[in-house]
Amino acid sequence: MISGVSEIYDAHARINSYIHNTPLIHSKEINKLCGCDIVFKADNLQKIGAFKARGACNAILSLDKTALDRGVITHSSGNHGAALSWAAQMKKISCIVVMPENASKVKIEAVKSYGGKIVFCEPMISAREMKVQELIDEYKYTFIHPFDDYSVIAGQGSIACELESQLQEPLDKLLIPVGGGGLISGISFFAKKNGGVASTIIGAEPETARDATDSFYSKTHVTDYKPMTIADGLRATLGVKNFEIILQNVDEFITATESEIIQAMKIIWSRLKVIVEPSAAVPLAVILNKPEYFKNERVGVILSGGNLDLEDLPW
Repeated sequence: MISGVSEIYDAHARINSYIHNTPLIHSKEINKLCGCDIVFKADNLQKIGAFKARGACNAILSLDKTALDRGVITHSSGNHGAALSWAAQMKKISCIVVMPENASKVKIEAVKSYGGKIVFCEPMISAREMKVQELIDEYKYTFIHPFDDYSVIAGQGSIACELESQLQEPLDKLLIPVGGGGLISGISFFAKKNGGVASTIIGAEPETARDATDSFYSKTHVTDYKPMTIADGLRATLGVKNFEIILQNVDEFITATESEIIQAMKIIWSRLKVIVEPSAAVPLAVILNKPEYFKNERVGVILSGGNLDLEDLPW
């Protein structure tokens, strides 16, 4: 487990020379529209186009020689697979990525471009896990889970290290998109244990992929959920380690509908002038549709990624 914020500081120091320290972006027009002061942390501008580069890089750099020599394997709908392939390429080791057959074309091509070898499976979490285990049994690969892994969580938490140095004072609220929970686990752990980032941590999730929301409010880990959403990066179900950290460090969860996500995505494209995928638009969708809750506050939004097929937009 993560014993303290020092592990997240260490992760940031370990990966800092390999990743981008991504900027904060502001928009007066979006602030006016939402009635609050929003700070966007643009990790859609991160290596491989998503925050996943942080966790994958920390996981790879934390492995010993024996584990590295075996090569690594993971399952992913896209961004983690690309990130692990990128990090493995830097260390000159092999990387196998088990991907669902319905993964987006642009994310499949990204994995290939970084040298990852893809094995396709049925679009179900159980199918991904089964195929990964089959390959581990046969070839002895080292498994790097996309989110339910403490080294991955610590790497994702490095965003909070950067926010701490970039912000002049803590935010009132920070919204983080949630799929498997790696990102919100790392950031919330740092924020609650260290302060200096935000007073209130909020998980933002699609209404049609709300297993983390239901798990949080029932205090029972929901595992039999079948997420169906345009936010393909949030179709994973919440991890065990992530659930434990979330219960201790996250303040609340709020969901957004598919149409609200599309609306937010269009606003980010048109006002911020940056490309984000649907998953990254979920926090702004929450703000847009609950303006009174965020009125006059300083609010942070994590733009988690910008990888999507421009020939297959969700509108």
